[in-house]
Amino acid sequence: MSAPEQAEFTFLPLGAIIQEFRVGGKNIVLGFPTQDHYIKYNTAHYGATIGRVANRIKDGLIKNLNGREYQLAKNNGPNALHGGEKGWGKRIFDGPHTVNRNGRDALLFKYLCHDAEEGYPGTIEVRVWYTASKEDNKSVLTAEYEVEFVGDECEETVVNITNHSYFNIGDGATITGTTAQLETDNYLPLDSTGIPEGGVAKFPRDVTKPFELQATGPHIDDVFIMETDPSKIPLDTRGLPVRRQAQFSNTSTGIHLEVHSTEPAFQFYTGKYINIPSIDGAPAHTEGAGFCVEPSRFVNAINEPAWRSMVLLKKGQIFGCKNVYKAWTA
Repeated sequence: MSAPEQAEFTFLPLGAIIQEFRVGGKNIVLGFPTQDHYIKYNTAHYGATIGRVANRIKDGLIKNLNGREYQLAKNNGPNALHGGEKGWGKRIFDGPHTVNRNGRDALLFKYLCHDAEEGYPGTIEVRVWYTASKEDNKSVLTAEYEVEFVGDECEETVVNITNHSYFNIGDGATITGTTAQLETDNYLPLDSTGIPEGGVAKFPRDVTKPFELQATGPHIDDVFIMETDPSKIPLDTRGLPVRRQAQFSNTSTGIHLEVHSTEPAFQFYTGKYINIPSIDGAPAHTEGAGFCVEPSRFVNAINEPAWRSMVLLKKGQIFGCKNVYKAWTA
């Protein structure tokens, strides 16, 4: 299933997964040959659309929603993670459908997420548009997300979406030798289970200047903050500027990658816990096989009064966001 205008991109109905992003003949996203392989082996969420809530919810408990509490599956230690035991990355989307989006051909995937699926209230429809384009010598993939509250079971629900692609832009089996640079050193200090301990602080090392990634560490698995004022973060961020969050390069391949988004935060993860066995003779994926940049809202925002509005979707409202990936060889 090829995206319009570009043979570099392929996608799957399962999780609206980004299966291929080819630059200079190299697929820079980790994945598997077929959809069945993803169903069987994708414990790492390769390429998947993550929802209904990306990242973690403390104790798997949503407090004070529709005047009650909702207990979710604790599928990551004491917490709920990435939409539950069978989140959107494991669901079959309707699509792809070729449509016109903002004057360009795009691929549309849709998924109807029913009330009580994985314990979340309210029926919602998620729409994902992938648009491929060229910008000078750069291959550009735009991923746009929209969620509409379409059910009448309750008055409000919670949404936080990301894409969980892992990238390897080098010529080896790991991220060793890739240079990274983040656009911010503001982050949310996390407790031992991945839940924010308080407000925004400065990351303990300088990540705003180029630094080299190593497969065996020191690893990063932290939430970096682009917008420190929660009151400036709307439910639909698509009206905000698309800002670069991180950039990467590798001298062995000459590949460069930039991740841009309208989102106020991103999880940067250097793949410490990747553990995918050898499949059909392909090499196993182990620690540091890829890195993630996951644009999103603040972690556990639904349970933090000052952050709650950025993930609280009520009847008649639309949740939206946009990610832009730019890659090229030089």
